[in-house]
Amino acid sequence: MELVTLAHGSGGDESCKLINDLFLSYFNNEILYKQNDASLVEPIDGKLAITTDSFVINPLFFPGGDIGKLSVCGTINDLSVSGAKPLYITAGFIIEEGFNMCPLEKIVYSMAKVAKLARVKIIAGDTKVVEKGKCDGVYINTTGIGVIEHYELTHTLQEGDQIIVSGSLGDHGACIMSKREMLGFNSLLKSDCAPLHEITEAILSISCNVRIMRDPTRGGLAASLNEIISNTSKSMMVYEKKLPIKEEVKSFCDLLGLDPLSVANEGKLICIVSKEDSVKVLKTIQNHPLGQDAQIIGEIINDSSNKVYLKTLLGATKMLSMPSGELLPRIC
Repeated sequence: MELVTLAHGSGGDESCKLINDLFLSYFNNEILYKQNDASLVEPIDGKLAITTDSFVINPLFFPGGDIGKLSVCGTINDLSVSGAKPLYITAGFIIEEGFNMCPLEKIVYSMAKVAKLARVKIIAGDTKVVEKGKCDGVYINTTGIGVIEHYELTHTLQEGDQIIVSGSLGDHGACIMSKREMLGFNSLLKSDCAPLHEITEAILSISCNVRIMRDPTRGGLAASLNEIISNTSKSMMVYEKKLPIKEEVKSFCDLLGLDPLSVANEGKLICIVSKEDSVKVLKTIQNHPLGQDAQIIGEIINDSSNKVYLKTLLGATKMLSMPSGELLPRIC
């Protein structure tokens, strides 16, 4: 592709070239090719799941991904952990004047690659170029549409339900902070950015006793567990010895005084399932390449205080509270 920069107010031939040579070239499907003001899709049999998100991550490129991969994975994952099969995505781009087409093409390619892997069609979009300094490179807004094929998650927790995480915690947030601040950990830390649709599909196909699934993004495991338990009459007990955290992430967090349980993930899920189905669900997750480090990390307990407790390595019990203060900005 010709290396050009985008100018504010781009239109006419330049706008057509951007649409035809870039977006239609990579997001190629019969719905998008029609270039209607609204995309028309066939009737969908089942209950719909719809999500929307905006991605403003800094830096745009990082070990393990870029803003394009992140935007599609994040949208797919929000649908998948809701128990839905992802079908369609729309994508809106806010691009800073002067942004080079070469990195833009890399971002669009990443989006197309993940969408194809997940058999998801990017069926509508929009592009706006704003003045220099009004945007930090590229921002992406997405909407995702999926359908419930198996059963609707109950979100009703029962005493004894087991809490499973699909792999190591804190990878994405540690990677982004290291890359952004140039702290020298880049060779060790890598984002876990990945689509979770295959794992969630496998889980739902072998168990009808999944209560809830969640992807622990901003605020990490601690925020997600506290959000899950907040409107129930139960509490959670999490066992520190069961938590899968890579040594490089532990070292990085220790250096900066961070709790890896409050650091963002972009390719992990939390699954709360009945005790009787927990082992087969765990093994199903571990059989997938993205879930080899999955662990049962805790359980639902009969405690009406709506708290998340952490049993430490020394045997003490403490509260795992909702993260407070300013979380790492521009993480997704």
